[in-house]
Amino acid sequence: MSLNKNKIFGYTALVILILGTALIALGLIKYPEYAIGFCIAGVGFYAIAWAFNALKGRI
Repeated sequence: MSLNKNKIFGYTALVILILGTALIALGLIKYPEYAIGFCIAGVGFYAIAWAFNALKGRI
């Protein structure tokens, strides 16, 4: 399996998306009193994943 830069950016974006979704779910299900903080952090992870996906093919 050959990993070039584009595949690495793609896999990284996928992992960060999963972590962002986990943060949002954790905030909504387990800690509802801190849900706003968890959701803001999760949306931040989504933004970073979007940026990594946008960089794919340009670097």
